[in-house]
Amino acid sequence: MPKTELDQIKVILEDWVPKDASLAIAIDGAYVYSVLSRHPIHLPIGKKIDEDSVAAKVLKTRKKTEALIDDSIFGVPYYAIGYPIIFDQMEAALIVILPSSFKVDNKQEPYKFLTGKQNEDWTPIPIECISHIESLQKRTWFYAENEQYKTNITLKELQTKLPEFFVRIHRSYILNIYFIKKITKDITSNFVIVLKNDVELPVSQSYVNDLRKILEF
Repeated sequence: MPKTELDQIKVILEDWVPKDASLAIAIDGAYVYSVLSRHPIHLPIGKKIDEDSVAAKVLKTRKKTEALIDDSIFGVPYYAIGYPIIFDQMEAALIVILPSSFKVDNKQEPYKFLTGKQNEDWTPIPIECISHIESLQKRTWFYAENEQYKTNITLKELQTKLPEFFVRIHRSYILNIYFIKKITKDITSNFVIVLKNDVELPVSQSYVNDLRKILEF
């Protein structure tokens, strides 16, 4: 496809894609078009498609695919949405890369409660009572009134359906901002969040920018 037509695609997408999103088009096992943005994740032209990537799934299924990706691949978490398109008369995938804090408007109501397990008992807990959620030893736990509960929902799944007052601060933690007592720094100058019950949670460097953006500090 001529560059002028690619530029037209870019202009059209800029009307609805956030300014901090990156764009790429994947075809035949590699990325053939890329648009830089303020987002740190950039898929350069010629880069091979990872077999577990959103692009690979779009090319295989020919369906819109979206996923929240942690920082294990690029060192920075991000949200990716892929669309099946026809590019230069070939099946291709248009990839939009967004900040991990991006909320998908899927018209689904956010969680109003989580049902947690203690021993052999299950208890529904109102979402506003939950101080934080933790991934530990391949299990997900949430905490309310100093009690620990187990849930089968992963952090990745939870992040896309929690109310806006929850924020991801670490690969292992999601936090309810209304339970923050203070934000401080440890001896290595990394941010630490102290909850109202004096529990301390580390803030990963990968999520510092998201936290600053949401809390505006």
